[in-house]
Amino acid sequence: MRRQYKGRSDELVKSAEGEQGFWPSYADMMSAVALILFFLMLLSYIQNLITGNNLRSTQEALAETRITLADTQDVLSLTLREVKEAEDDLAKITIDLDEAKLLLAQQQEELAAQDQLLADQNALIGEQEDYMKAASEELLAMRSQMQTIAVLRLSILEQIRDSMVKVMGGDAGKVSIGSNGNIILSESILFDLGSSEIKKDAAPALDQLTEVFAKFLADDENAKYVDSIVISGHTDSTGTDETNRVLSTARANAVLGYLMENDGGTLDDYASFFCAAGYGKTRPVASNATKEGRAANRRIEISIILRDDTVMDIVESYLDIELPDVPRS
Repeated sequence: MRRQYKGRSDELVKSAEGEQGFWPSYADMMSAVALILFFLMLLSYIQNLITGNNLRSTQEALAETRITLADTQDVLSLTLREVKEAEDDLAKITIDLDEAKLLLAQQQEELAAQDQLLADQNALIGEQEDYMKAASEELLAMRSQMQTIAVLRLSILEQIRDSMVKVMGGDAGKVSIGSNGNIILSESILFDLGSSEIKKDAAPALDQLTEVFAKFLADDENAKYVDSIVISGHTDSTGTDETNRVLSTARANAVLGYLMENDGGTLDDYASFFCAAGYGKTRPVASNATKEGRAANRRIEISIILRDDTVMDIVESYLDIELPDVPRS
C-alpha cells in the first residue's frame, strides 16, 4: 500500500501554481543561450574556415616561398659557382699578370742589353770606319810604294834596253824585256855560236850596260830596293846537258867579268849585287824544234831581284794597323 504524503504534494502544487510563469522564461533563456552558442559555434566555424583558408593560402605561399627559396638557392649556388670561377679567373689573371710583369721586366733588361749592344756596335762601327780610313790611306801609300818599286824596276830595264838598242844602231830585235820582266840579250849580240868569248863588237852594248847600272846603283833610293842582279846564261837543246850547262855558265861569267872589269872597275863598289848562273837548256822560251826557236833559247838574261825585306816592310807597315776588337754577343 502506497503511502501518500500529502503535505509535500501540496506544497509542490502550490509552488507550481505559484510559479507557472517561471518555466517559459527559462525556456526562452535556454533558447537564447543555445542560439548564442550556435552563433558562437558558427562564428568559430567561420573563423575556422577563414583560418583554414588563410592556412591554405599561407601553405601555398609557403610552398611558393619554398620554391622561390629553392630557385634562389639554385641562383645563389650558381652565383657562388660563378663567384668561385671568377675568383679562380682572378687568381689566374693575377698569376698571368705577375708572369707578364716578370716577362716585361726580362724584356726591358734584354732591351737595355740590346741598347748597350747597339751602342757598342755603333762605337765599333766608328772604330772600324776609322780603321778603314787609316787602312785605305795605308793601302794607298803601300800601293804607291809598290808602284814606285815596279816603275823603278821597269825604268831601269827600259833604260838598259833602250841604251843597248841605241848603240846597236836601233836593232830592237836583239834586246827585249821578257814576260818574266828580265832583259833578254840574244846570243848573237855577245857570242859566236858555241863560244863563251865575248865578241869585240859587243863592247859598246856592254859599256852602256855598265854605265846604266853604275848610275842606277849610285842612287841610294834605288839601291835600297835591289837584292841582286843576276846574269844568267841559256842554251838550246843541241849538245849534251853537261856541255850546255858549262857553256851557259861560262857565258854568264864572261858577261859578269866584263861588267866588273869595264871602265876601270866602275861597278866594283856594287859587286855584292851581281852574280852569274848557267841553266843550260832547262829554261827554254821557245821550241827547240825550229831554227828560230833554238836561236831564241840561246840568250843572256839580266834579272833585277828586289829585296824581299823591303817589300815585306811595306806590307807589314800595312798589316801593323791595329784592327778594332769585335765584341761577341
